[in-house]
Amino acid sequence: MVAWRVAVHALALLLLLGSAHGLRNATQRMFEIDYSRDCFLKDGQPFRYISGSIHYSRVPRFYWADRLLKMKMAGLNAIQTYVPWNFHEPQPGHYEFSGDHDVEYFLQLAHKLGLLVILRPGPYICAEWDMGGLPAWLLEKQSIVLRSSDPDYLASVDKWLGVLLPKMKPLLYQNGGPIITVQVENEYGSYFACDYNYLRFLQKHFHYHLGDDVLLFTTDGPRQEYLRCGTLQGLYATVDFGVGANTPYAAQPTSYDYDAPLSEAGDLTEKYFAVRSVIQKFEKVPEGIIPPSTPKFAYGKVALRKLKTVEGALDILCTRGSMKSVYPLTFIQVKQYFGFVLYRTTIPEDCGNSTRLSSLPLNGVHDRAYVAVDGAPQGVLERSRVLSLNIQGKPGANLDLLVENMGRVNYGRYINDSKGLVSNMTLGFHILTNWTVFPLDTEVAVRSHLGSWANHDADLHDKRCVHGSSNYTLPAFYVGNFSIPSEIPDLPQDTFIQFPGWTKGQVWINGFNLGRYWPARGPQMTLFVPRHILTTSAPNNITVLELERAPCSSCSPELCAVELVDQPVIGAPVVHSHHQPWFIKTRG
Repeated sequence: MVAWRVAVHALALLLLLGSAHGLRNATQRMFEIDYSRDCFLKDGQPFRYISGSIHYSRVPRFYWADRLLKMKMAGLNAIQTYVPWNFHEPQPGHYEFSGDHDVEYFLQLAHKLGLLVILRPGPYICAEWDMGGLPAWLLEKQSIVLRSSDPDYLASVDKWLGVLLPKMKPLLYQNGGPIITVQVENEYGSYFACDYNYLRFLQKHFHYHLGDDVLLFTTDGPRQEYLRCGTLQGLYATVDFGVGANTPYAAQPTSYDYDAPLSEAGDLTEKYFAVRSVIQKFEKVPEGIIPPSTPKFAYGKVALRKLKTVEGALDILCTRGSMKSVYPLTFIQVKQYFGFVLYRTTIPEDCGNSTRLSSLPLNGVHDRAYVAVDGAPQGVLERSRVLSLNIQGKPGANLDLLVENMGRVNYGRYINDSKGLVSNMTLGFHILTNWTVFPLDTEVAVRSHLGSWANHDADLHDKRCVHGSSNYTLPAFYVGNFSIPSEIPDLPQDTFIQFPGWTKGQVWINGFNLGRYWPARGPQMTLFVPRHILTTSAPNNITVLELERAPCSSCSPELCAVELVDQPVIGAPVVHSHHQPWFIKTRG
């Protein structure tokens, strides 16, 4: 998805700079600021750039060229992009810079198309991205102070910058590349630490790796108190505009599509042509044909069948093995940075038949727990919303809590957002102990195992045909497939998947993780399916992990289906409950 903001500023959509009289000619490639004349100099000549934002980490590599060319044809001569640290170092010392992670190729592609680049490498970026781009493994030291001169944090930042920035140096403008400016941190003035030593540390390391002639800048909100802590002498100070992010905690939908000139699917919107018309008043826009919106195809309904419950698939989902602990362990403590962890204990012998399970008083479920007793679903606990529920079960019965990480806070002092059962759980008046913890690797399971599983559940649907017997079904995997005729020209095409009758879960197509769906709450009802993950040479696999309630039963087997449609639905009304919306509008 591509975002453009309109403001008269260094990082804005339209930047108009001063006159050229009396300015020197450049003897080499150089991008700098002439403060005395209030203008940028490119090769010694006054220069104005028109930039827009694109997040390469949110766009498949397959479509990078399409999106960049459309930006250029709108009249932009520059782009700005974030570099999410956790996108490239998901595990300590394990770096990913190939395929969709190949930021060097993305920047080279922009350069090939004649676009300049404003690089925003963090290490913190916000960007409505998990933990603001910081890797969750930083939290393995509980006392760490993120975005500060904490020695442990700086040691990790130092190592990361030592990997990333040398890759960026050949791409600087003065070295023949497209990068004209580099941002240091992001909106640091809004962070509680106000640690100038941290900013000086970053400034020193950016210069060490990129050279002394690189143009560094900071960005903060448009208020004096933000600029007080977010700027540093020697760094060009800029401001941006927009509302607060996801504090208090509010999970965000998968699609980062908020009425931008180019949609998540790369469609040309009315805003695209309106922006292009404005730019034409100040600059000549490129001639030629604007690449059209990509065609979409409605492949129709795809029937699904139940494969296994999560509990029944632990042997494949928990390849690292389980861990024992007297008290619950967090995701970080079991080195599970995303996804799901199953917590299991037994109901104490002296508990009654219907007892209150509670995460009070510490709101200890981060972020959502699907509760079952001996394989019977009991309900859902949810962070800041549902903190307790009544469960039924005999003494000695297995009590399972499948806990979902729905994404970390990306902004503010609470970005050190722990996941899992982050405090003790109580049943009645008893603190529950003696837990078995199962970290689940759903990605590996979906890619390597699910398609070959035998149907151990015996039936395609639940045997009992009872209407309205329960508000919940056990978290389980469902699978189906659809074929795309190879003889039809121009197929496959992009599409959108929607989930009529489904509640909340995760979906993969051909092993590609499309993201979360939650039509029961909204606002997003469809997920974008790019055509490069589809095939005409074999049936396309759809795997769904439904967490709360599936529409699959022997009563109405035809309802156990998803649908591939040619129109997105991402702005449906939001369901509010407990005075806390699931999604709030955030800045881009």
